[in-house]
Amino acid sequence: MPRLVPRAALPQAPDPVLFVTTILVNPETGQPFVLTQAEQNFLRRAFILLPSGALRYPELLFSGPKKTGKTAFAAMVVLYVIRMLGGRFAEGYCVANDLEQAQGRVFQAICRIVEVSPLLADDAIITSRQIEFISTGATITALANDFAGAAGGNPTISCFDELWGVTSERGHRLWDEMVPPPTRKLAARLTVSYAGFEGESELLEGLYKRGLSGQQVLPDLYAQPGMLMFWTEKFTAPWQTDAWRDQMRQQLRTNAYLRLVENKWVTSESTFVDLAWWDKCVDAGARPLIADQGLSIWLGIDASVKRDSTAIVACAWDAEANRVHLVCHRVFQPSPDEPLDFEATVEQTVLDWHSRFNLRECRYDPYQMAATSQRLAAAGVPMVEFPQSVPNLTEASTNLYELIKAGNLVAYPDAAMRLAIQRAVAVETSRGWRIAKEKASHKIDVVVAMAQAALGAVKGGAAPASLAVWQALGEADGDWNSNAMPGSAILYSQSRRSF
Repeated sequence: MPRLVPRAALPQAPDPVLFVTTILVNPETGQPFVLTQAEQNFLRRAFILLPSGALRYPELLFSGPKKTGKTAFAAMVVLYVIRMLGGRFAEGYCVANDLEQAQGRVFQAICRIVEVSPLLADDAIITSRQIEFISTGATITALANDFAGAAGGNPTISCFDELWGVTSERGHRLWDEMVPPPTRKLAARLTVSYAGFEGESELLEGLYKRGLSGQQVLPDLYAQPGMLMFWTEKFTAPWQTDAWRDQMRQQLRTNAYLRLVENKWVTSESTFVDLAWWDKCVDAGARPLIADQGLSIWLGIDASVKRDSTAIVACAWDAEANRVHLVCHRVFQPSPDEPLDFEATVEQTVLDWHSRFNLRECRYDPYQMAATSQRLAAAGVPMVEFPQSVPNLTEASTNLYELIKAGNLVAYPDAAMRLAIQRAVAVETSRGWRIAKEKASHKIDVVVAMAQAALGAVKGGAAPASLAVWQALGEADGDWNSNAMPGSAILYSQSRRSF
């Protein structure tokens, strides 16, 4: 057994509010913490003890809008339990969710508080994954999302931050492992989180519904045997001003705003972009650019052999204006009876544009285009694999969303593309969000291909290249579109516009 080294005893502060406001120091201000009334109410009820010395509410849930101070509050709770209630060899765990490493925000917050709180700092040994208090042998450990590694633990308190992000079976098993153990006289499990996605954040949703079924003892505070839940949609922090909320409303998509800022449960789908934003990106006077070998373009391909349409989109980068311009696109619609002939359609189109423009990059998903990409690469086309994984789709979708919302995408009139934009939805998951379609019959492949091409153009940062003006061709063939080149799109070919 390790020998415990005596240290100056902490003042007797059994009341958790007194512990926080007299012993803990806010690392950002160097002053004692100031608790909101809601936090005080929660703390005083959460740590009511039964005659046996056990907690009345071993399951604790504290939830509020983004930037309510939940992370710092969780750190205070863990420190109170470990230093004031847990006794010798108490064990605290800050548990990672599916989205973070073991050293999450709550553990970092605890470290910072301990370092600047004189009555704790002298007694603490802090490492990258653990804090040990020498006088009691108590520890606070950052725990990775590994249920096997958690087996055998004996937590006095375990803390889960942003439980909405726990969606995997592995994460659920870890949650089960960290249940308050019967071997501890006093043990608790604390969750701090804002709302999640209906039908996806099942662990948090079940906990929320359980808490909501209890008795409301104070505003937004619910109690039932074994569980105390505070869940509010109100803004309790002084920095959550009307101006901040308006800014968040402008910057976030509707469902993201409702979930993060108003702490409301939402579905994982929402409209990809406001159609009015897209319309502002469209220049009614644009015409097709047929060719310009001095213009650098980036292609995106979203391919399908038998069912969905296949789309090819070309974008260019205007370095002077920091904008992406839509150059051209083609859409091919296969059917189960007439599968797409990739050589006659996709390959021929790419080779054609490769000869007409300075093709810098062609992004594609290798799932449907292995043979095609090999032939195009052999012909000198710069092919770049872009598997439609969640990280890739999230990056491309976010980039296109930001371009359209800020008006940094310049497009041309095209009814089919506008319809695809209108039908595209944003599917949000714990790992990010991506463009998807609401119904299987909707064709949004051109939007996905545009997202890939636009990401390539932004990342490529092409040097400004003058656009050849093909006004004569555009005017001579004013109806040049689906008749001459089905699905073709157009870039600026007006003599009055160039980049």
